[in-house]
Amino acid sequence: MIKDISFLKVDDLALAMAPRLVFEENHEDFWDAYLLNLKDEPINSVIVSATGYGEIEGIPRRTTSLRYFWEQIAPRTVVRIEPVSKAVFALTSEYWVSFMYKGYLYDKKYLFVPGIFDEMHFCEIPILQRQGVMIR
Repeated sequence: MIKDISFLKVDDLALAMAPRLVFEENHEDFWDAYLLNLKDEPINSVIVSATGYGEIEGIPRRTTSLRYFWEQIAPRTVVRIEPVSKAVFALTSEYWVSFMYKGYLYDKKYLFVPGIFDEMHFCEIPILQRQGVMIR
């Protein structure tokens, strides 16, 4: 029964987006999405499903759904998920993260909504040591 299943809260994991640095390729047109393992232990079998949806100029749009996999992400580590074009900032970017930790399967959805990429939402992203937008 569903009532017998315990759903544990995802802690010490974050998703962040940061503008590319000046010396990086396409730095004016792209940001990068990152997954941060803030735990003191590795996480295993990490799957990230990424998609975007919403409207641009009144026309419904949906991006291709992409999936990424890492066998293990070390503790206190950041991995780059994908480049994100500024052209899709008007859409909601959804990242669904699933992973194994201490024998339990966790999952969490992270949403970057339109307007979140304004400088007023910027923070210092741990490990990366860069400014950007982060959701824990």
